[in-house]
Amino acid sequence: MDPYKSSPPGSPIATRSARPRHRPDRGDNHLTVVTARRSIDRSTELGRARAQMVWSSAMATRGASAALLVLALVAAVGAEDPYHWFEWKVTYGTKTIMGTPQKVILINDMFPGPTINCTSNNNIMVNVFNMLDQPLLFTWHGIQQRKNSWQDGMPGTMCPIQPNTNWTYHWQPKDQIGSFFYYPSIGMQRAAGGYGIITVHSRDLIPVPFDNPADDFPVLVGDWYTKDHTVLAKNLDAGKGIGRPAGLVINGKNEKDASSPPMYNVEAGKTYRFRVCNVGIKASLNVRIQGHNLKLVEMEGSHTVQNDYDSLDVHIGQCMSFLVTADQPPADYLLVASTRFIKEVNTITAVIHYNGSSTPASPKLPESPSGWEWSINQWRSFRWNLTASAARPNPQGSYHYGQINITRTIKLSTSRGKVDGKERFAFNGVSHVDPETPLKLAEYFNVTDGLFQYNIIGDVPPAAGTPLKMAPNVVQAEFRTFIEVVFENPEKSIDTFHIDGYAFFAAGMGPGTWKPESRKTYNLLDTVSRHTIQVYPRSWSAVMLTFDNAGMWNVRSNIWERHYLGEQLYVSVISPERSLRDEYNMPETSLRCGKVVGLPMPPSYLPA
Repeated sequence: MDPYKSSPPGSPIATRSARPRHRPDRGDNHLTVVTARRSIDRSTELGRARAQMVWSSAMATRGASAALLVLALVAAVGAEDPYHWFEWKVTYGTKTIMGTPQKVILINDMFPGPTINCTSNNNIMVNVFNMLDQPLLFTWHGIQQRKNSWQDGMPGTMCPIQPNTNWTYHWQPKDQIGSFFYYPSIGMQRAAGGYGIITVHSRDLIPVPFDNPADDFPVLVGDWYTKDHTVLAKNLDAGKGIGRPAGLVINGKNEKDASSPPMYNVEAGKTYRFRVCNVGIKASLNVRIQGHNLKLVEMEGSHTVQNDYDSLDVHIGQCMSFLVTADQPPADYLLVASTRFIKEVNTITAVIHYNGSSTPASPKLPESPSGWEWSINQWRSFRWNLTASAARPNPQGSYHYGQINITRTIKLSTSRGKVDGKERFAFNGVSHVDPETPLKLAEYFNVTDGLFQYNIIGDVPPAAGTPLKMAPNVVQAEFRTFIEVVFENPEKSIDTFHIDGYAFFAAGMGPGTWKPESRKTYNLLDTVSRHTIQVYPRSWSAVMLTFDNAGMWNVRSNIWERHYLGEQLYVSVISPERSLRDEYNMPETSLRCGKVVGLPMPPSYLPA
């Protein structure tokens, strides 16, 4: 049986109106929430400047008086969406995760970091104090940063926060709902922790296609290395690999710590939402629960057709939400995660405890599926819920992506090779390197000469055997054009890819190399709109999207050693109107570095 053989689109399900259950943040990082009425223009330049003023004033006055000051100054913010204020102190700490003490990146002494719990369009203010001995940036994986690549947190868009300094992010999950996460994006810092979950709820008047769950559980699961992140980076710089992970963690805990006390507590008969994100850097995972069905309801910001699964494959950088009903005899049950497509399988469990029960979990674990075919078929079963509303009142299916004419096809083929005797990875023969000046700043200040050139790769891969070259890799995309991007993976192992700033339609995948006739296999009706896609070995995956979000956006492998060694690029999307309707001005508070230090600000974008 051909694992890539297409199946017919599924039928959408009926929706049920439900108000989102908005859980308050449990960490001490959440200073206060200012509730204000929405205005027609929810994120004006003036409002953003006023918010910075409020935050600066609050930071100058700590404790209870700070909260009072914020409330007193709410009028200064203007009639915008609510503001959530966070203060993060980022430090190193020692944790014993795999049996030996090691250095971990903590946020407010927490690993994982604090939850960012918010609602669509809320204003998120995160004041980051960098107490590490390295520069630091956070990226908000899956948050589209509409008109605002200034806050995206990648080295190509922002200058880093230097040690012993602080800087405040300000972003909104505009017209987004769902499950996302954040992590440090510089070097190999991601391997040392510093990550946390972002939950974005629907606004009160937007119906949700399932009843309120009794509780909402984060499951940040991923592979884990015991080597220090600086050692991993030095190994890669020296042309070595990082090897296999030492094991897996769930919410920063090893198997023993995830079991005693139980990680999740449930009441018999009630239904719970589990938000699972693969926050690792190397391995795809399969997630399952002893004796319980997983009802998939959301994937990377989209409501899905609510199919039941015994288990779910979650690839690096992907997030899924499923509902679990506590309908089994009261006892302890194990949530199980195990690596996929790796010869030596790593497994971790966490205990789900039925309240009032003293029956231990069975030691017999549900088996993980095997092979690629099962995983591909499961991917084909994922469907967009066409009748459900996401962040807006109109149903998701009102956007008929399959009827839009494709204006351009970009085929990105990965490759590896030696440069100066050391291994590098590339898209279309170019292995990306970050210049000292972030690409977005160089573009905004018009100082790209001598720093980078646009479009040094073509829309098709070079001939086989073409030597790799190292350079900043920036592709231009015309504003508001509908483009097909095909990722080709000629390797023997799986890869996963993410596009910042956008959600795309994962239209199809297949074996070998992509050809125009491959479009006959696409799902042009109800494929899920998402931000991360896996590409199986010696295969391709095709996505389609409208490049309507002006800015500079990173396209990357989520396998972090490949990303670190050049398997990434940036897409420059410029609005010809230079209008605030399409992109915000660079914030006055933005950090400067490289060639833009001391330069006067360019002319401001004009109101629409």
